[in-house]
Amino acid sequence: MSQYIVSARKYRPTSFDEVVGQEVISTTLEHAIKSNQLAQALLFCGPRGVGKTTCARILARRINEEAGVSSDDDFAFNIFELDAASNNSVDDIRNLIDQVRFPPQVGKYKVYIIDEVHMLSTQAFNAFLKTLEEPPAHAIFILATTEKHKIIPTILSRCQIYDFKRIQIPEIKAHLAKIAEKENVAFEDDALHLIAQKADGALRDALSIFDRLATFGEGKLTLESVSETLNVLDYDAYFQITDACLENDIPKALQLLNQIIDKGFDLQLFIAGLGGHFRDLLVSKHEQTVDLLDVGDNTKQKYLAQGKLCSPNFLIQAIEICNQADIHYKASKNQRLTIEITLMQIASLSQTEIQSKKKSLA
Repeated sequence: MSQYIVSARKYRPTSFDEVVGQEVISTTLEHAIKSNQLAQALLFCGPRGVGKTTCARILARRINEEAGVSSDDDFAFNIFELDAASNNSVDDIRNLIDQVRFPPQVGKYKVYIIDEVHMLSTQAFNAFLKTLEEPPAHAIFILATTEKHKIIPTILSRCQIYDFKRIQIPEIKAHLAKIAEKENVAFEDDALHLIAQKADGALRDALSIFDRLATFGEGKLTLESVSETLNVLDYDAYFQITDACLENDIPKALQLLNQIIDKGFDLQLFIAGLGGHFRDLLVSKHEQTVDLLDVGDNTKQKYLAQGKLCSPNFLIQAIEICNQADIHYKASKNQRLTIEITLMQIASLSQTEIQSKKKSLA
């Protein structure tokens, strides 16, 4: 049995061209290397799983390549990685400073990558200050952190700061699609979109979820299986409840709610999701706002179809009712009844509209 390698490691970028969602930073670093204008101390900050350590490693390789080092074996002598989470004492930093004094045996630069740098103690930061301000000509420091606010200002002032952004859902989805094709995993477009949404801008999280679901689905990803495994309420549940409300069918709406409760979904998340569903229906009604729909292509068509059945007045009132239910949910002693009343009120909106139309025709 061969050793399994997770996608986050197997498909880790090895060049700036392969980095997903950080084009501005990648281009800036590449230009800085080519024009020989790279600072000796850089700080990469941003959320987890967006490419900070990956870019640091790529940058370290590119620096050595520009210095004429061509062998991967030679790179190993010039690149040093330190995890500040477990090496955060003054002694650890002093040992690092002692190493920095010696020039590289191969090439021009030694590159020091310090991950989770915010975990260093105050004393360690202070011990590091002088070296960071005036490093030897052969040393370049790349610091990475998820919590820039925990780094003391005197360190920040000595670094060139690069802020990494959360990766957009379409970018994550496109990357997952490429990997799925390479791994021969069949997928639905909406399934990948849901994984990308669940990852919350972190590509590493998306790849971890993808691996788990591909294993669960035995090489096949469907929206239904992904929703079930991630414990996310399927879009179809919201579409069905909306249809029931539009038909003023209160019993059907309550039955659908009961099915959702039986599946173990949190009612507050449900009502917040229902409010979001009505919001998506509202933006789907206008060409100017249809791009605000953050869903897969197949689901988008469903929104466009159902949006035509809803009046703007119905949707606006439904959003307000859901919002009020969400606000008062925690304070309610009978939370299920609160949600049931909410559905009854929304279902009654369509009946009110029907009666208004009949009066206008009379």
